[in-house]
Amino acid sequence: MTWGTDLWDQYDNIDKHTLSGLDLMERYVKFVKERTEIEQSYAKQLRSLTKKYRRGTKDEAEFKYTNHQAFQDILTELNDYAGQREVVAENMTVNICAELTKILHELKQERKSHLSDAKKAQQNLESTFKQLESSKKRFEKEQKEAEKAGQQAEKAEQDSNSTKLDVDKAKQHAHMRTHAADECKNDYAAQLQKYNKEQNQFYYTEIPNIFNNLQDMDERRIRKLSEAYARFADTEKQVMPIITKCLDGINMASSRTNEKQDSQLFVDQHKSGLVPPAEVEFEDYSQGIKAASSDNTLNMPKVRIKDFFNKRKHKPPPAEDFSHLPPEQRKKRLQQKVDDISKDLQKEIDQSEALEKMRGVYEQNSALGDPSSLEPQIQQTSQNVGRLRGELAKYETWLNEAGGVLESINSQINNNFNSSAGGTVIAGPTLQDPGVYEDGFYEEFDDDEPEVPLGQCSALYHFDGTSDGTICMQEGEQLSVMESDQGDGWMRVRRVNGDEGYVPSSYINMN
Repeated sequence: MTWGTDLWDQYDNIDKHTLSGLDLMERYVKFVKERTEIEQSYAKQLRSLTKKYRRGTKDEAEFKYTNHQAFQDILTELNDYAGQREVVAENMTVNICAELTKILHELKQERKSHLSDAKKAQQNLESTFKQLESSKKRFEKEQKEAEKAGQQAEKAEQDSNSTKLDVDKAKQHAHMRTHAADECKNDYAAQLQKYNKEQNQFYYTEIPNIFNNLQDMDERRIRKLSEAYARFADTEKQVMPIITKCLDGINMASSRTNEKQDSQLFVDQHKSGLVPPAEVEFEDYSQGIKAASSDNTLNMPKVRIKDFFNKRKHKPPPAEDFSHLPPEQRKKRLQQKVDDISKDLQKEIDQSEALEKMRGVYEQNSALGDPSSLEPQIQQTSQNVGRLRGELAKYETWLNEAGGVLESINSQINNNFNSSAGGTVIAGPTLQDPGVYEDGFYEEFDDDEPEVPLGQCSALYHFDGTSDGTICMQEGEQLSVMESDQGDGWMRVRRVNGDEGYVPSSYINMN
């Protein structure tokens, strides 16, 4: 079964069929291009979505909670998923669109060439046929003239009035016409033979070869299109393992959340170590005892229900010994400080030992280096060790004091709970200075008026704000100044979302 044999007379249908096949390939290329545009747009929207909901830094306190961290992990996996959609779009563009576009251009040129050859062969055959018709007409015309001349010669010969000269002349003319007719006959026979040969070659050789070439071209087009169809699915399959990993990562992120752990972490971060105030003792005025400005009044609890839920409006600046924090939080911060200083001290000691060893090597072999060149570094390291040891001793002392203060406070509160009626009841630790513990359990009386900012400022640098009482800020962020620097290098600010806390004054630029 070949087009040249079975469809030798279907030039127009072959023309339409091959054109339709190329149109299909072109439509498929456009289809894949639009698919890649959808994939790219989808990936872009996914990346924009993850960026919108991702927090700026992982050092924020929120990221210590498993449910917050899980959500950030989900955003990371979704961002990787978006990358795989971009890979799909890129591979389809290169392996399908670009390749088929090149093949399509080649097939169009090949089809055009084959159809052009068919038209040329047809034109050549038509030209030969015209020559055949022309020679046939000449032969027909000359034959008629020869027959007419022969009749005239016979008539002149039979006419008694004709002279011999007239008869000879008529015979000579008849002979010439007969000769011309014979030549036209031979030319016609030659043209007929030539046409039959070319017609046979046209229908049995040229056209079959051209149509077979078109058939081969169309079958190659179908194979390439079939491969592109399969590649359309294979491109998606190639990224499926990674996409599956992304989805598995989202499932793993969900399994890593731990509600009990988050609850315990929240307790550890904000536990003050204090106990609720004791009951207020009934004072019997019917016995004639007048209420006076005694110690009872001074020691009355400063906590009201409204103050318990209200947001703290005034906050003392952070102290170096963290005495502005509740006992539990203070101990935790002091312990963290001691650990950090210990790590830094160990690094400096290790560096000092390394420098001493290097100096000994230089003293033994001066070719390796000058021992005196290490003196500045050794002195600096020695100074750093001394400074860190002093700081470590200071913070260890405060840490010991924090444990003692905590025990005395708890003992005092327990004694107050067990005190007999008629005695002076202390409802809680007496606050000697304005300001309260950070969690808002104890607070001075304030009106309900919202605190007015002192001014506006902008952040010069990024600040993590991981310490208790501090707040995170991003570089360039606009903030409201709630309390100016009191000489300790810290300033209280408020973010747009209402969060308040202390930040370094040197990180702030007043507007």
